[in-house]
Amino acid sequence: MNAAPADQIRLLDVQGLDVRLQQLAHKRRSLPEHAEIESLTKDHTQLRDLLVAAQTEESDTAREQIKAEQDVDQVRQRAVRDQQRLDSGAVSSPKDLENLQREIASLAKRQGDLEDIVLEVMERRESTQERVAELTERVGAVQGKVDDATARRDASFEQIDAEVATVTKEREVISASVPADLLKLYDKLRDQQGGIGAAKLYQRTCQGCRQELSITDINDIRKATPDTVVRCENCGRILVRTSESGL
Repeated sequence: MNAAPADQIRLLDVQGLDVRLQQLAHKRRSLPEHAEIESLTKDHTQLRDLLVAAQTEESDTAREQIKAEQDVDQVRQRAVRDQQRLDSGAVSSPKDLENLQREIASLAKRQGDLEDIVLEVMERRESTQERVAELTERVGAVQGKVDDATARRDASFEQIDAEVATVTKEREVISASVPADLLKLYDKLRDQQGGIGAAKLYQRTCQGCRQELSITDINDIRKATPDTVVRCENCGRILVRTSESGL
């Protein structure tokens, strides 16, 4: 394949732009905010799970408190009714009076026991409410950090993507001036060789594979015409000759 020396030099410009695009893609993938967001999101999920569990416990305790208070109220109402019967004088039988007084005493004890249960449940509910409040605050704080890291990541994305657009446009302009067959070969080699399809021959060394060419290879390149597209015998990449090639 033949191509004017100037076209081969422009191929190095295309290669430089492709390398820059690779660097930008790597930079986009490797932003520190990615790991930060992942870690914070994991923390947020764990805290959110704890919050849901605490909220469920608080809800269960609230129902338990309502039930305990209803039990106290039922006993209290019954005791009031018994006391009213006792005070009314409607019960005249000594035995019935004794039974009624015994029941009132039993209800008083039962009410006291149930009120103790209410207090115990209220204390547990208060503790659970404090836990819910604490976890709610922590979830909000971590979410704020996630939002901040996401905003920083997105700002970096915007800057990187803007540079990618600029470099891509520049590549389109320069590659349009490179012969189609030369560009096709370059793109094929770039895909095969980890993103490097063309390299400068510098001081008899291929800048693609960093291997110094043998004397035989150097002599063959010396004999080639300036428009001959030469390849590195070590890596197969297009070798672009310049004044610094050491020929």
